[in-house]
Amino acid sequence: MPSTSDHRPEYVQHVASGDQLTPNQLYRLLQLRVQVFVVEQECPYPELDGRDLAPTTRHLWCTEAGDDTPLACLRLLEEDGSVRIGRVCTALSARGTGQGRRMMTAALAEVGDRDTVLDAQTQARGFYAAFGYAQCGPEYLEDGIPHVPMRRPATPTRTGVPV
Repeated sequence: MPSTSDHRPEYVQHVASGDQLTPNQLYRLLQLRVQVFVVEQECPYPELDGRDLAPTTRHLWCTEAGDDTPLACLRLLEEDGSVRIGRVCTALSARGTGQGRRMMTAALAEVGDRDTVLDAQTQARGFYAAFGYAQCGPEYLEDGIPHVPMRRPATPTRTGVPV
């Protein structure tokens, strides 16, 4: 008989535009983002920026099957002819399980070969570089945390992303 430590949860990926989110889904996504960015990273910032409910905003998140608590999430914003990936975070309990990689893989599948940009915490630069992002500007401080702007240019011949 397998031990309970061999249990591997089944993960479910979700995608919704801002105007498709239920109040519960929005609440839980905001709850995760505040827990990670405001509480854990001690960065009080304007989380409610007015962009989450826009019909052009796409939210991606994952949960364990049978549970509606987000383990990781991100959002996609239409911005200046490209797509901005932001609010990328993973719950403390799900770190090291590959959820961040799954979210980025799903996000890039969602945007296809379009030009994408993001602002990475400097310590996560290598994570995004594995998906084809390159630093495109100098390091700067945002809410006391070093960040770098990164870009993944549109490429019609791109064949995929790491999994």
